[in-house]
Amino acid sequence: MEVLADPTPPCDKERPHELVREARVNWRVKGLVQKVLGYIPAGHDAHYLIQRSFGGLKNFPGEFTSKVDDWRIMIDHLHGAGCPVAGARLGEIGTGWYPTFPFACYLGGARQVVTVDLNRHLKVALTRRSAVMMGAHLDAIAAACRVPLGDVQERHRRLMEKLRAQADDRLDLAAASEGVIDYRAPADARALDLPDASIDCIFSNSVLEHVPREVIDGLFREGKRLLVPGGVMFHSVNCGDHYAYVDRSISQLHYLRYSDTDWRLWQNEFLFQNRMRAPEFIDLAESAGFAIALNTAHPTEKRLRELQQVPVHPQFDRFPPEQLCITTIDFLARKPAAHAAAGQAGRQGS
Repeated sequence: MEVLADPTPPCDKERPHELVREARVNWRVKGLVQKVLGYIPAGHDAHYLIQRSFGGLKNFPGEFTSKVDDWRIMIDHLHGAGCPVAGARLGEIGTGWYPTFPFACYLGGARQVVTVDLNRHLKVALTRRSAVMMGAHLDAIAAACRVPLGDVQERHRRLMEKLRAQADDRLDLAAASEGVIDYRAPADARALDLPDASIDCIFSNSVLEHVPREVIDGLFREGKRLLVPGGVMFHSVNCGDHYAYVDRSISQLHYLRYSDTDWRLWQNEFLFQNRMRAPEFIDLAESAGFAIALNTAHPTEKRLRELQQVPVHPQFDRFPPEQLCITTIDFLARKPAAHAAAGQAGRQGS
C-alpha cells in the first residue's frame, strides 16, 4: 500500500477527543525540512527523532489514547453493520509506527488481523510501549467487542509475556499474538498474496488522505476481491490540510488555494496530501462496486466560515462549498452479497 507520508498524523480536532498538536512551526519551514530529509541518507531516522522530540509523538500517551478512541469509533460502526470483531478476519491498510488497531482487535478476539505497509514503519520501542499501554484500556476493549473481560485480560497477559521474551531484533507480532497478527512490510495492498473472499473487514485510519487517487482505486478493487460476499471496508479519512497542525495561522482548508502544480512544491516523502475531497472517496468506492452503508461527511459552520477566507483555486470549482469544506469522513462500504452479485450478473447477461 503506497503510503507516501507519516501514517500516524495527529487526529482531526472535530473528533471527540483532544487534538494532539505538534510544536508551533511555520508550515513552509516544516514542508521544506521534510522535503530535504526525504533526499538524504538516514533522513527517515532523523524525521522519526524529530517527531519524538517535537512532533505528534512527543506526547505519545495522548497520541496513543486518540488512536484507541478512533478504534472504538470504528468498532461501534462495525457492530452496527453486523460485523463484530470477535472471530473476524480483518485487514488493515497502513500499520504505521505502532500497531494500535491490530493489538486492540487481537485482544478483542479477532481470528486474524493482516496489517500491511508499503515500507516497514513499525518501531520496536513504540510497539512494546503500546502493548503495555493497552493494559489501561482492557475494560473498554471488552465492552466495545462485547466479549468477556477475563478473556481480554488473559490475551493481554499472554501478549506481554511473549513480547518480553523476544529480542528487539527478533520482534515477531505473529508469535506474540498466537498467529493472529500478520504484519507484512514491505507489501502492496493493491496486490496481496491472499485468497479471494478471505477477509471479513478491511479498514484504515488516517491513511487514505496520504495516498494518490489512482492507488486508492487499486486498494478498493483489491479489497473487493479479498472481502467475503457482504463483507465491509471501513475508512476514517482526515482530509484537511495537515500543515495546520503545526502552524495555527492557517486553517485545514488552507491548501485549497493552490493548484496541483503549485502544491507539488510542498509534497514530500513524509507528508504527501492528495487533497481529495470527501465525496471523491465515496465515488471511488462505488465505482469499485461497493454499496455505501455509512457516510459521516457533513459540513460545519466553522469550516464554512474558514472556507470564506480562502481564495480557492479554480480546479476545485466543481465542488459546492458544503462539500469543499468537509475535512473529516468515516465511511463504511459493503461488498454485495453473493445473491445480489449473482442477480446483477444475470441481469447483465439477459
